[in-house]
Amino acid sequence: MAVAAPGQLNLDESPAWGSRSVDCFEKLEQIGEGTYGQVFMAKEIRTGEIVALKKIRMDNERERFPITAIREIKILKKLHHDNVIKLKEIVTSPGPERDDHGKIDGNKYKGSIYMVFEYMDHDLTGLSDRPGMRFTVPQIKCYMRQLLTGLHYCHVNQVLHRDIKGSNLLIDNEGNLKLADFGLARSFSNDHNGNLTNRVITTDEVNWPGVSKIPWYNNFKPSRPMKRRVRETYKHFDRHALELLERMLTLDPSQRISAKDALDAEYFWTDPLPCDPKSLPKYESSHEFQTKKKRQQPVNMKKPQRRLQTSIHDNIAPSHSTVWTKRRDDSD
Repeated sequence: MAVAAPGQLNLDESPAWGSRSVDCFEKLEQIGEGTYGQVFMAKEIRTGEIVALKKIRMDNERERFPITAIREIKILKKLHHDNVIKLKEIVTSPGPERDDHGKIDGNKYKGSIYMVFEYMDHDLTGLSDRPGMRFTVPQIKCYMRQLLTGLHYCHVNQVLHRDIKGSNLLIDNEGNLKLADFGLARSFSNDHNGNLTNRVITTDEVNWPGVSKIPWYNNFKPSRPMKRRVRETYKHFDRHALELLERMLTLDPSQRISAKDALDAEYFWTDPLPCDPKSLPKYESSHEFQTKKKRQQPVNMKKPQRRLQTSIHDNIAPSHSTVWTKRRDDSD
């Protein structure tokens, strides 16, 4: 099997990928945009299946395939889980350059490349931003359980996501939550002792004499050590929710709770229990890109409804809370 050099995409690793044109799909509407490119809701013309097309931005890559896209493709090819977004295929627009054997050379590609994903109706940010949206405790636990299950699967398969946020947590109208956007993800090995984040090198005052004399130095220097205030700030939270939150926000990675252990936390095993995903309400498509666009529109005659704050501690309706009846098997 050929291996792509850094900055290259070897479509030969998956012969079917890259063999179809984006013309096989009809773009319906844009649902996302970022430094990576644009995301469109689209329909496969032959089957009518709704998918998400992620157009990879090539503007600043000096004719090389973006390294973040290469990482995402390679990682998603090896991850197959209900709580991880599925990469279905790669398609191209007219303009490829081919090698002597007629195969597409990802390093000399002049057209556009799209990643084809399964379509998800919402992302968590867009869904949370809906006017009047308020999650119940069983719903919050349902989403959190799926998030941690997906993370645990990634860690077992030696993948760090490194970009967990609401817009990267996709949800469909069946209540399924999936991790998405693996552009910043990294693979690791158990014997890996190196850093997995960018290195920032600085110095201390001993090695930088006179630093305290620099104008504004003392203005930016904390006057005293910052006190941990999680319990004080969120004292109104349920006790088990607060305990789990504190353990997940522990600064020292060696002391921080793992995704696997978090799934066995008391929070998930006390009433109200996580609801069944299929019992979650269905909503009109809600993505951060769309809700942000609506907020930026000029104010119309009718004022938008004020957003209600979602709170993890509000126990509004403990219905559909009989999904979990026994703890996870310790052997998992």
